[in-house]
Amino acid sequence: MESIWNDLYLALPELYLLGMVCFILVFDLFVPAARRDLTYWLVQLTLAGALVLTIWVYDGSRSIGFHGHYVVDAMAVLLKCAIYVVAAAVFLYSRPYLKDRGMFRGEYFVLGLCGVLGMMIMVSAHTFVSMFLGLELLALSQYAMVAFFRDSLAASEAAMKYFVLGALASGMLLYGMSILYGSVGSLDIATVASHLSREGGRDAFAVFGLVFMVVGIAFKFGAVPFHMWVPDVYDGAPTSVTLYIGSAPKIAAFAMLMRLLAESLGPLSADWAQLLAVLLVLSMAVGNLIAIAQRRIKRMLAYSTISHVGFLLLGAMTGTEEGFAAAMFYAIVYALMSAGAFGMLLLLSRQGYEPERIDDFKGLNERHPWLAFMMLLLMFSMAGVPPTVGFYAKLAVIQAAINVGEVWIGVYAVVLSVIGAFYYLRVVKFMYFDKPEETLPVQAGWDAQLAMGVNGLAMLALGIFPGGLMTLCLHAVGY
Repeated sequence: MESIWNDLYLALPELYLLGMVCFILVFDLFVPAARRDLTYWLVQLTLAGALVLTIWVYDGSRSIGFHGHYVVDAMAVLLKCAIYVVAAAVFLYSRPYLKDRGMFRGEYFVLGLCGVLGMMIMVSAHTFVSMFLGLELLALSQYAMVAFFRDSLAASEAAMKYFVLGALASGMLLYGMSILYGSVGSLDIATVASHLSREGGRDAFAVFGLVFMVVGIAFKFGAVPFHMWVPDVYDGAPTSVTLYIGSAPKIAAFAMLMRLLAESLGPLSADWAQLLAVLLVLSMAVGNLIAIAQRRIKRMLAYSTISHVGFLLLGAMTGTEEGFAAAMFYAIVYALMSAGAFGMLLLLSRQGYEPERIDDFKGLNERHPWLAFMMLLLMFSMAGVPPTVGFYAKLAVIQAAINVGEVWIGVYAVVLSVIGAFYYLRVVKFMYFDKPEETLPVQAGWDAQLAMGVNGLAMLALGIFPGGLMTLCLHAVGY
């Protein structure tokens, strides 16, 4: 009995979030449409409560519950807290956009919280079963959210593509897990790692299963050549959903990479490092080069995501604590950058209009200097311009690669980063040096503008003082 209560105590944040999801689903049925802001504030209160419980439950040690399926450690706590913060920003940015388009309904928030619950399970997964359950809970929530705007043919098409390709990737991941189970006889991450250590990395079946697992992970990241869904889904989905998909789930995908590759298949690091090297080289090239040719802002940011995934994989490829910490830092920072960039699209939107082309940013400095400056900080950070945090994040992963002797990949990353800076700086040029084509004032609310200000200034503050977050990341990967 004591063991059961201990397990429930460890999973208190997930149980709390699940209970609140059920409560919000019923509560929203009885709330008049004119007072639906109550549902929104209840969602934000739920995320704040989960944040407090996550920190409260953690006692500084690594704890495993539910017969090995669930783990609470420093990495889980840090990544969960980052997910809560990003998800709260996503819902805050989305509120006026959803109201203007008749989508401000409880179902959107319930699906979003279910996705957050899936991310939490992924972050704390300690077996392949719990990892897959968390992944599918997140994926199914995202499929429904992409198709949430039922009157949009583009959204329906994007949801269908996402569902079909996502099911294929999930099947590949599950097939790889089943091969490992057949070879090792266990689905526990620690047991798999122990078995592979005894085998000295010579298990051919495990290597075969590893390939399929890397394919599944690459799809969830949107790495080349498994990126085909990213531009279509980002462009076709409602912008509020694109904001959700392009931010917090990247943190959960990094957690999946750490649990499945670093912790479980660590003895096979020589094999999966080669696969990640191929993925990152292709992702940096395809993402940056194709983004230059884009004229639609969401497609440009979609290919930008692909290039950033390449940098994130660069840190993980090293197989060192320094590299994993740099990759974790990059994942958290990128989620904040992406939330700000897509959130800006929502702030500039109004009923009957939303910025779809890069040209729509022309003259933004004349229309709203504060938002233009925040967008400048976000674009500079994505481009890796000092002193923003994007520069430090890229420097950290490149330095980690050079420290393990992969100098050519480090040089390659620098070159592609310089090339990629073009399409980010083009947005800045449009905002500050071109005349506005849209003359109506920006109608963003004070709360969204305040959040955007915090988001944008965080890019500058974390760039000048990155030590605190990097120290947390180094502590988190020291398992």
